[in-house]
Amino acid sequence: MTKSVVIIGATSSLARSLAHQLAQRGTNLYLAARDEVELDRIAQDLKIRYHVSVGWSRFEALEFESHREICDRILAAANPLEGVILCMGELGNQPTAQTDINHALAIIQSNYTGAVSILTPLANALEQQGSGWIVGIGSVAGDRGRQSNYVYGSAKGALTLFLQGLRSRLSKVGVHVMTVKPGFMDTKMTFGLPGLFLVAQPDDVARDILKAVQKRKNTVYLPWFWWGIMTIIRAIPEPIFKKMKL
Repeated sequence: MTKSVVIIGATSSLARSLAHQLAQRGTNLYLAARDEVELDRIAQDLKIRYHVSVGWSRFEALEFESHREICDRILAAANPLEGVILCMGELGNQPTAQTDINHALAIIQSNYTGAVSILTPLANALEQQGSGWIVGIGSVAGDRGRQSNYVYGSAKGALTLFLQGLRSRLSKVGVHVMTVKPGFMDTKMTFGLPGLFLVAQPDDVARDILKAVQKRKNTVYLPWFWWGIMTIIRAIPEPIFKKMKL
């Protein structure tokens, strides 16, 4: 029986690339995101193009009360479950978050609290199954708090720690958890932002993610050179770092 991969946040550019590359391999998919019209369009395209099964459900990260029902629907349709890819996230606006607490909380809940809420029951299902994998898309922004995006970065940093603990727990039962820390990607979320450099294409990042899953990597920076960049940034002493406009 062909196993299924679940993609949370399935309408993002990276998620679309992952869906296409998985479907090319004959993998069945289950997609979840907030835009129902776009979800249906993506699902129909994947079915016709690759002749795989594609289910979908509307998912809103901040509607916590609906997450258990959505997980039940996913687990009923995507059985047996091969893996889960968490692509959800919201960059938000740092200046607005500094004065509007509701906006700050929405960023945190979209990137962290909502992720924990949807991942936990899916992780428990994989634990009970005794096999499978989880990929969580974090960000290099979570490696160090920077004045330009520390609300978003703090949520991605929290997600990294959550995934690290989940990885340790599930490794005992044969379920692998991988953390992905992308740098800048050419997506709708980053379009028009100033100061971007070394911008990667989602198709390339998706390809490297799927390769890393097969190798059972724990944490990967993509493209690979971001590991070196973030090693340098983390090593900058705090008195100097505070004066830098990053």
